[in-house]
Amino acid sequence: MPESAHVLEPDPLAVTLRFREIHGYRRAFRMGGSGPALLFIHGISDSSETWRHVLPELSRRYTVIAPDLLGHGDSDKPRADYSAAAYACGMRDLLAVLDVEQVTVVGHSLGGGVAMQFAYQFPERCERLVLVSGGGAGREVHPMLRFAAGPWAEAVLPLATSTPAHAVARTVLSLFPGLAGIDHPGDLDYVLERYRLLRERRARTAFLRTLRAVVDQRGQVVTMLDRSYLAVGVPTLLMWGGRDQIVPAEQATAAHAALPGSELEVFEDSGHFPHHDDPARFIDVLGAFLATTAPATHDPSTWREILREGKPVTPPSGVDPDDVSSGS
Repeated sequence: MPESAHVLEPDPLAVTLRFREIHGYRRAFRMGGSGPALLFIHGISDSSETWRHVLPELSRRYTVIAPDLLGHGDSDKPRADYSAAAYACGMRDLLAVLDVEQVTVVGHSLGGGVAMQFAYQFPERCERLVLVSGGGAGREVHPMLRFAAGPWAEAVLPLATSTPAHAVARTVLSLFPGLAGIDHPGDLDYVLERYRLLRERRARTAFLRTLRAVVDQRGQVVTMLDRSYLAVGVPTLLMWGGRDQIVPAEQATAAHAALPGSELEVFEDSGHFPHHDDPARFIDVLGAFLATTAPATHDPSTWREILREGKPVTPPSGVDPDDVSSGS
């Protein structure tokens, strides 16, 4: 090798895809940066790649950690428990392996429900909550998810996710996008790409197990409304797309009313993925929230008193009372 040649060492702070084995299963996660830790949790049938537009910039000021949930992305896809509670435990275990004690949790869609569950199960580890088009604030959800939760999905999905069927779906929906019930073009393209990944049997099985843990044919079955009062004292930010038709934008109002002292930022022209549609604004809003709020400090005695004396928030107008009685 010439003397002038230099071998470039990899940047230890760069956001890269990494792997750890936990409980015998390979867990994939993206990590990089330095400073206070931010934990990013993606939605159903998605992966840590969903945060690719925001992680590099945020890693300049923070340690960013974005796992592929078990059954998703490059993580293993075993026959396992895919409930929100199990995912929250998985987040705790990953953080323990990485020697990270406390985090601000940023959860999108299903990941929002997991973030709320994490804050409920491990309040001593949660400094702040950021819910991005988060699940759990109402029953309504896109009809295709309700359909996929039905007993016929095992027979239909292998055919529906085949290469010919995917090609036909793309062609038809490009001509008649309204048929999908998603009028935001970015959402439709991304959902179709995620749908293509379900051709692989293990990914499809994990998707169905995850979906049925939180959705049935009537809609969402897991709610954060019955114990959202426990988030008092935890700085909370809600970000929602004004054109979200997967977890309808109206649920932002219900979540905002149910979470004490929460802030709400609506991305008027965004759909279900505001971090895709306007990453610069997403980074600015999140950065301002982090800069102007102090991390929550967990006090076990205060927690006990809130549990003893607190009551679930009265459901906002338009929210089915049944939706506040089925949390996990």
